[in-house]
Amino acid sequence: MIERRAMLMGLAGLPLASVLADPKLAQAAAEATNLIKIRTGSGKEVAGALAKPAKMPAPVVLLVHEWWGLNDQIKATALEFAQQGYLALAVDLFNGRVATTPDEARALVQKVEPAEATDTMASWISWARNHQDGTRRVGVVGWCFGGGWALTGSVAAPADATVVYYGKCDLPPDQLAHLKGPVLGHFGTRDQHIDKPMVGRFEAAMKQVGKPYSVYWYDADHAFANPTGNNYNKPDAQLAWQRTSEFFAKQLNG
Repeated sequence: MIERRAMLMGLAGLPLASVLADPKLAQAAAEATNLIKIRTGSGKEVAGALAKPAKMPAPVVLLVHEWWGLNDQIKATALEFAQQGYLALAVDLFNGRVATTPDEARALVQKVEPAEATDTMASWISWARNHQDGTRRVGVVGWCFGGGWALTGSVAAPADATVVYYGKCDLPPDQLAHLKGPVLGHFGTRDQHIDKPMVGRFEAAMKQVGKPYSVYWYDADHAFANPTGNNYNKPDAQLAWQRTSEFFAKQLNG
């Protein structure tokens, strides 16, 4: 117990990017989370990695992984949110499977059933809203594949704040009208997939339905916030993380 506490204190003193970029540190942080399971509205059993803050009750932040799945990096990020004072839960949309190559990741994404994933996200948001250690304030954040599902989840079961890191965001106005809280988006000008036309459609739809949002552009490529990838851009990743932290602090602690 003492060794575990010392390890967590050591991780707390390191920048998040340093932890994520080092497989051993990421694994150590991941081991500080606990796997929990719930039943979705349709009765399916789903799992997630939970990290608890030092003080509760606390607002809840749900994290949605990239196309790699619920790996050590996303679990380590949940621990970072817990150290910021949130009850943090990293959702698993791949049913326990984790990819290590782009081909594996692509195959996992293709196996995702939209209705099933929407049910999973809505069920976790409901769980977060009613958690005995929560404050009934819920934020959702996702990266890449998970960025799109963070937004879709917040449409299915409205959250108080949503952060999209370079994820699919051009949902139709009739869906975005169901959002409860504001949306913060981080996008790269060199991203060839989540590009300005797509984000423009999102902004136009949000304006049409009168929903609050903020969009930030970075001179970076897709996945610029992932320190394990080739597109990592440290200054922009740090700025995006600062903006995300400030956004959640304002929307979830008010």
